[in-house]
Amino acid sequence: MSESERAEELIDLVGTNDLTGIRLWLAEHRPHEIAGELSRMTGREAIVPFRLLDKDRELEVFEELDPSQQQSILLSLRDTAFHELLEEMEPDDRARLIGEAPAKIATRALAGLSPSERKMTAALLGYPEDSVGRYMTPETVILHRDLTVGRALEVVRAKGAVAETIYTLPVVSDGRRMVGTVSLRDLVVSDDDRLLKDIVDVFAPRARATEQVEGAARLMQEANLVSLPVVDSEERFLGLLTFDDALEVIEAADSEDMARQSGASPLSDHYVSVGVLRLVGARSVWLMLLIVAATLTVNVMQVFEATLEEVTALAVFVPMLIGTGGNVGAQSATAIVRALAVGEVRVRDLPSVIWKEARVGLLLGLMLAGLAMVIGSLLVGPTIALVVACSVIAVCTWAAIIGSSMPLLARKLRVDPAVVSSPMVATLVDATGLLIYFSIARLILGV
Repeated sequence: MSESERAEELIDLVGTNDLTGIRLWLAEHRPHEIAGELSRMTGREAIVPFRLLDKDRELEVFEELDPSQQQSILLSLRDTAFHELLEEMEPDDRARLIGEAPAKIATRALAGLSPSERKMTAALLGYPEDSVGRYMTPETVILHRDLTVGRALEVVRAKGAVAETIYTLPVVSDGRRMVGTVSLRDLVVSDDDRLLKDIVDVFAPRARATEQVEGAARLMQEANLVSLPVVDSEERFLGLLTFDDALEVIEAADSEDMARQSGASPLSDHYVSVGVLRLVGARSVWLMLLIVAATLTVNVMQVFEATLEEVTALAVFVPMLIGTGGNVGAQSATAIVRALAVGEVRVRDLPSVIWKEARVGLLLGLMLAGLAMVIGSLLVGPTIALVVACSVIAVCTWAAIIGSSMPLLARKLRVDPAVVSSPMVATLVDATGLLIYFSIARLILGV
């Protein structure tokens, strides 16, 4: 049975209030599958199957849901169930939920936590919203560098049950100062009498708690890390950023970039559960900005109105020219936004990026100009075709330069590079491309 069919089946069961059928459906599916189907429902619909979950699976499903869906479910729970659910959550997941929740939910949540859990949650909430500190887990097993391997394994066995992860183990000196890490595998295969300081990886990457979490997540991706140690400004160990949280951060960042590249505001909720008005709101602002920017193209057409009246054949190729330039610029912008996101280029690489993309645009322009020359000669004659061919070369080169430089300049100005990508680049290239086109036409045709 396909995913969509399963979703419809659960929705139908909820709609008919078939509690026995819902219980059977829940028993046959894994937590992430259940969370995926609940995300497709409204909060009122989702609460029915959620309340029918076994206690052991309830937390697993809850932690897989989007924050807005979690908030809807929490609001429908009685105090006892509300506080039990929050108490069992991982500290980092709980802190992010409370940090994004309305004040009413946040106050109620913190008030019902045990003193130890409230202290951990408050400590994480003290970090900026998109920082590593907000996403790290403080529930770890810490090993002192002077321990033997045998003693370290005893510590792992004693404390590992309450830790979120034990696969990467931080090794510290006095005062919790970070020395490095040792993997559980290294402990298991090493002799019991060896000292940790002899096997610790002192070059293990680490992140500051106040750094942007996306950068730390990308570092984990590049270095193939299961966990990343988090330290303060004095190199004291604070916690670990785990791979599951890093994956969520990267997914959210990539989704946000895709939305901005298409000229829309990002949405954190499941598409199916988002209302029409929210979708309109997410897209309308950017479209209004772009339509204002598009008046540049109208102004250019007005300036060269006399040229168009004298050589009307030039108007035939305007859509082709600005479309080609916009596509070339969008390709360059997309490539650079992606390269920036994964750390392949930096702002200081701007000159070399422009030089490379200018050559790419020139070669693409030469290829497309040959095709444009043939088409133009067949339609309007060789003279206009020459104007079009020369314009294609110039516009493609210029579009590649604009598309590659704008994201880097945006990063320099501390603006999200995705914001100035495809739609904005295409709009700018449209206006400037027409200037190039009509300027070349005047030069060749003498009009």
